[in-house]
Amino acid sequence: MPFEVRVSGADELTAGLSPGELVVANALRKARAVAAAGVGGLPVLGVDTEVTLSGDVLGKPTDADHARATLRRLAGREHTVIAGLALIRSGAETTAVARTGVHFRELTAEEIDDYVQTGEWRDRAGGYAIQGRGALLVSAICGDYLNVVGLPVAELVQIAPDLF
Repeated sequence: MPFEVRVSGADELTAGLSPGELVVANALRKARAVAAAGVGGLPVLGVDTEVTLSGDVLGKPTDADHARATLRRLAGREHTVIAGLALIRSGAETTAVARTGVHFRELTAEEIDDYVQTGEWRDRAGGYAIQGRGALLVSAICGDYLNVVGLPVAELVQIAPDLF
């Protein structure tokens, strides 16, 4: 399916909502910003992803030390990747939420340092990319792998089967 990526420039919310509400609100902010800029009647999809651990939204690490701390916190534990989708077409808005459980294996300080040195953690919720070297950190997932990558296709098909 042909598509065009447009950076919305929308400010993301970071607090004040449950994780599910937060990702939907951010996905809507992104989609609305792109739609308002003009897309010639084409559908607009906004997506936002967060990693949560014990109810805390971890966000994206701001630097290498923050990435190390985030990965240490995730090591040996299960966390949840939550994505919000917002589809705008013909003025109508449709949203969905996807959740995937991800279990990290125990990690040594050296393994964490090696991963942080790859730079994959940059601009990644939870500080890792499962589709890259971050796969080495994971021992199991429960749910949609594509959600962890960043686009929960199963939920997109549910809210817009006609696009496919």
